Amino acid sequence: MSVLGAGKSGLAAAELLLKAGARPFVSEHGTIPQEGRDRLGRFGIPFEEGGHTEQAFEAGFGIVSPGIPLTAPVLIEMERLGIPLYSEIEAASWFCPARIVGITGTDGKTTTATLLHLICENEGRARGFRAFSVGNIGVPFASKVLEMEPGDIVVLELSSYQLERCVTFRPEVSVLTNITPDHMDRYGGDINAYARAKFRIHANQGAADTLVYNDDDPMLRAHFDVAGSWPFRVVRFGMHDCPIGQGDAGSVTLLDGSIVARSGEVQESVMKAGEFVKPSFRGEHNLYNALAAVAAARALGVSSGSIRDALAQFGGVEHRQEFAGSACGVEWINDSKATNVNAMRQALQAVPAGMVLIAGGRDKGNDYGAVTGLVREKVACIVAIGESRTKLVRAFDGIVRVVTAGTLREAVSEAARIAAPGSTVLFSPGCSSFDMFRDFEDRGEQFKQLVRELSS
Repeated sequence: MSVLGAGKSGLAAAELLLKAGARPFVSEHGTIPQEGRDRLGRFGIPFEEGGHTEQAFEAGFGIVSPGIPLTAPVLIEMERLGIPLYSEIEAASWFCPARIVGITGTDGKTTTATLLHLICENEGRARGFRAFSVGNIGVPFASKVLEMEPGDIVVLELSSYQLERCVTFRPEVSVLTNITPDHMDRYGGDINAYARAKFRIHANQGAADTLVYNDDDPMLRAHFDVAGSWPFRVVRFGMHDCPIGQGDAGSVTLLDGSIVARSGEVQESVMKAGEFVKPSFRGEHNLYNALAAVAAARALGVSSGSIRDALAQFGGVEHRQEFAGSACGVEWINDSKATNVNAMRQALQAVPAGMVLIAGGRDKGNDYGAVTGLVREKVACIVAIGESRTKLVRAFDGIVRVVTAGTLREAVSEAARIAAPGSTVLFSPGCSSFDMFRDFEDRGEQFKQLVRELSS
């Protein structure tokens, strides 16, 4: 079998399948870092780089790394030859004895997955099982699956890319946080094609499984609100009272400032929002994330005590509206994980008016019209960076002052000069990081380091 792509997930899939008795061959279009070549050498896994030769096509099936475009010639040729193609997620699921929770959506995946993992860890300490956090969150599923045992729980964050080639993958609980335009460059500007990839999360769920979805999201409501038509149990969550409809297993909502869970005729007030909202975990979007995590935890049978303890402990996720420090008389917020316009919108809603916004990066087909009103209301100045800075100037010129910067260091320096004392500088790019940085974590770390230099 062939593994296409030698990133983290590709290497993990190759090692897993080798241990399972397969003979993997790793084929990388670009250059494999020395660390990856050394790792393949230790396991005796043959590989090639700099292109895909005939050997890559001499395979019973292929494992496709998520970063490879759908239109890549190597995939088109493999499909022409009838070679089955699977994702690393699909391959790892073949060997998974643990209970699987899959979480996807445009925004909120990481926060919901991180919070749910903490909830499951709390429950596991009391009941003697382990909880794993893998997938798009940064740890390949394939790298951990052989450590799992029956009774363990794996919380699996899933991007649309990872779901595209899932065939038999079946989570016991699946969660859809929301669907808004993202990765339109990959899906030809078609949000329905993007949504179809997300909906693969429930393609194989049956009567013993549960689907949790955001009933306040129009696209999800339109997809799921067909009474009695789904083979799995449905649990809805939202900010309004979600009456339990025909075929629904329950709901989790925010009522009178409390998280309220319903199942049949039973209603329970789980926790007041004021008891877990913190400066690093605030905003309406994080209330949605909390509702999603609570709904998934209850579907798994987790106790309310473990849920409450985790909500009280939770302090948010690094690089997502993270307080980076005070410098030059202003607060600095690191929202590097905002890689699309909807995530930027959520940050703009949560930060006080009068801010300086640092935004930009590699554009993914963004439509900034969705945040024009918020920018007009809350932003004093935009500092635009990256490949998309010209597009940002065009989108917001005449609405708010826009200046450009060639580097993140220049942007931070410019923001420090412009920001009024007592205001906030929000770093919420709304774009991919790959024009200037290794990934959004690298981007966020560099931002925080620059803030530390300012404060010192």
